Order: sequence, then structure tokens, then C-alpha cells
Amino acid sequence: MSQTVGKVRLPSPSCNNYILKSNLQYPQTKLAYSRTWHHLDVGTDPRPLGRIASSIAIFLMGKNKPIWDPSTDCGDYVVATGCHDLHTTGKKRFQKKYYRHNTRPGSLKEITMDRMFAKWGGGEVLRKAVSGMLPKNRLRDKRLARLKGVLGSTEVRRVVVANVIGIQLSRDPHIRTMRTL
Repeated sequence: MSQTVGKVRLPSPSCNNYILKSNLQYPQTKLAYSRTWHHLDVGTDPRPLGRIASSIAIFLMGKNKPIWDPSTDCGDYVVATGCHDLHTTGKKRFQKKYYRHNTRPGSLKEITMDRMFAKWGGGEVLRKAVSGMLPKNRLRDKRLARLKGVLGSTEVRRVVVANVIGIQLSRDPHIRTMRTL
């Protein structure tokens, strides 16, 4: 006997071609969703800003994990050190402009990348680049909060060492994976 939902007729559970949905779902544990810390030294990385930002965005979204799903937040933490030595190509540092507006007439503000480096440091420039590469949805702010931009390399101890028990290299030679407790 079949059931009718609206105008669609569903097969009965006794049919051979009927598969229970619960059999297709795999159990997911807390271990799969555990967050690891990744360390990236931007100062020694030869890649330009956009390439670094795209690799950071992949770790923040959790696309490197086999359980990745666009609707769940399964990303990791990323600590970027040496942001004051951020490398850009061409004349972007002096020609790229960032705009902001508070919806009032005549309130459009612009600032160049060089002035942003001087005013807020390279961490804010990296954060804006990564923000542009994350999907524009409700999880964007939560993912971006897991990016820790550090200007020098000595401040990493205060940020990370309390949560780290070992360091292991990832596939990317410039990113180190640090396991959490």
C-alpha cells in the first residue's frame, strides 16, 4: 500500500526499491568536528596575498576535511604570523582602494592598501582578503573570527601554546598543523 503526500505518491516501505533514509546517513562524531590550529608564517611565504588568503579560507571553511558540508561550520583555527611582511604583486599596495559607506549621503570613505598597512597593520589587510573569499552567509563572521592575525612571531606563544600539544606538517609546505588538546 502506498501513501499520498500532496499529488506525489510515495512507495510503501515493503517495496524492494524503497530505501530508508536513515540507512544512508553516516554517524558523525565529535572527533570529526574537532578543530585543529594551523600556523602560517606570512613573512616567509613567497606566495602573494590572494593565494595565501584562498588557502586560509579553505581551512576556515573546513574544505580540507572529508566531512565538509556547506551548511555546517566544521572549519579550523588559523594563526597567521608576520603579517607586516605581506607580499603583493604589481602596484597593488599603492593603487588598491578599500571603500566603506554608512548609508548616509556623502559618507563614502576610501583608503589605500598602503595607508591601511600603516594604520591597522597587515593583519587587517589579510582579514579583508580572506573575508572576500569566504561565502557570504550566516557562517562568515564565525569563520572569520577563527582567523588570528599576528604582526610578529613572538606573540604566537600567548595565542596558541596553551592549546597545542604537537606540531605536524600539512600538505601545504607553508602551513603547519597544530593538534589541540
